[in-house]
Amino acid sequence: MAFGRRNTEEVVMEETDIWECTAEGCKAWIRDNFKSEDVPECPICSSAMHKTTRELQVVANTSKRYI
Repeated sequence: MAFGRRNTEEVVMEETDIWECTAEGCKAWIRDNFKSEDVPECPICSSAMHKTTRELQVVANTSKRYI
């Protein structure tokens, strides 16, 4: 049975740069290494975004578009 199996890989957390939407009520955010512009605008409401950090799981972006 596969129901009792647990993930044996360790989840690696790291302080990560992100961009958060500045509009009140909008909770959108983008990882810095996934943004498509130098200063992105919110993909949900088109408001300005500001740079901050969060403790997030490490995710590698292997797309050549963002490297």
